[in-house]
Amino acid sequence: MDADPVAPVTGERPVGVAIVDDHPVVVEGVRAWLATEPRLTVLATGDDPDEVLRAAPTADVVLLDLRLHGRMALDKVAELSAAGRRVVVYSEHTDPETMLAALDAGAVAFLAKHEGREHCVATVLAAASDRPYVPPALAGAIVGDARPDRPVLSDKEREALLLWFQSMSKASVARRMRISEHTVKQYVDRARIKYTRAGRPAATKAALLARAIEDGLIRPEEIGIYRSQASYDRPTP
Repeated sequence: MDADPVAPVTGERPVGVAIVDDHPVVVEGVRAWLATEPRLTVLATGDDPDEVLRAAPTADVVLLDLRLHGRMALDKVAELSAAGRRVVVYSEHTDPETMLAALDAGAVAFLAKHEGREHCVATVLAAASDRPYVPPALAGAIVGDARPDRPVLSDKEREALLLWFQSMSKASVARRMRISEHTVKQYVDRARIKYTRAGRPAATKAALLARAIEDGLIRPEEIGIYRSQASYDRPTP
């Protein structure tokens, strides 16, 4: 039986990482960064996503360079995400359009190559635990982007989103708000519907978080945007 690429990650084993980049020097640098964190282990590296994942089918996180062999790999981001992979896009292309396009394609996070070891480690750990993490480059891009087509969320919708973005499960959000889990799901779904109607769909949690920060509905500091994820536990659905 094939391994489940989105099997729960626990503190009982290191997070397995696959690195896909066509620059060997970059690969070795990232490998060295991740090696400083005992909760992470690099399972395979290479410049071809399919070959790398054949070598590491149980990888918890795929760290993927967005530009491979001279072309943008957004289609590969979408393909891997649709297959259930946790994809962290790692790129020198940090314009807002590219960042949001990667999130819209299904990436769980976007990391600029210049952001260094701390944010690289924190982003991978967060991705493995299905937690949102917004490094500074992405935060600056989405906070500074002013768009006229901003959906209006109710106070309850915003509260539910904020608690969910803070890595609570929908069940935990329901208990905190003293409502049913079904109602929490309705609040999240309504926010997604509003963004879709505004012509800015947000199919993933990462994309919805980016939209909410972009529109000023959630402040970056409310989710600990610059705080490294010092620990992780079981992922929240």
